[in-house]
Amino acid sequence: MYYTNGRDIYIKHCQNCHGAKGEGLAALTPAITDTVFLKNNKHQLACYIKNGLKGEIQVHGKTYNDIMPDNNTMADIDIAQLIVFITNAHGNKQGMYTPAQVAADLAACK
Repeated sequence: MYYTNGRDIYIKHCQNCHGAKGEGLAALTPAITDTVFLKNNKHQLACYIKNGLKGEIQVHGKTYNDIMPDNNTMADIDIAQLIVFITNAHGNKQGMYTPAQVAADLAACK
């Protein structure tokens, strides 16, 4: 259920920039197929989704400096489902991520 709902949320909110297959948008938007980045930054994903992202980011050896818009009205359950999809699709296999983890990670956003 989380994966399927997360896919629908991804299509609605993320696919336009990150691509149907997570391939990204050339030099503007990073791909979400880099399992190393997603694994190393999993505790920050909820922050990126909820609060957006500004400034440089390194993904798979490339530097990106575009603005990712916030999704500050998205509920913790929606963010959890989205993260389950992102971290288990496009070659990623990182398992479950709960609303409680989202809440904890959001409380620790930098």
